[in-house]
Amino acid sequence: QVQLVESGGGLVQPGGSLRLSCAASGNIFSINTMGWYRQGPGKERELVATITRGGSTNYADSVKGRFTISRDDAKNTMYLQMDSLKPEDAAVYYCNAQINLWSYWGQGTQVTVSS
Repeated sequence: QVQLVESGGGLVQPGGSLRLSCAASGNIFSINTMGWYRQGPGKERELVATITRGGSTNYADSVKGRFTISRDDAKNTMYLQMDSLKPEDAAVYYCNAQINLWSYWGQGTQVTVSS
């Protein structure tokens, strides 16, 4: 059984920073593309950023220059460094990973941006 567990969400003031983590565990042979998605109140889930096994990254226009995605394959963990946070970044953030040719989702972690 494979699991993804996110952590690092919380309440932050506008302009602040948070670092999200997504740890994969279980019977893992390979992890290919990993990504972060988010879903705000009344909105559809949207792509935030992805990172391939080779380290190539892709970002939504709304977060370019402010968010940085990375991964540590030795730890089966992905990160999302979020800087210069805005109120519109508030959402539940989900991680996704292609593990052993299957797609897995984490349970989500809440990010609230408010003064």
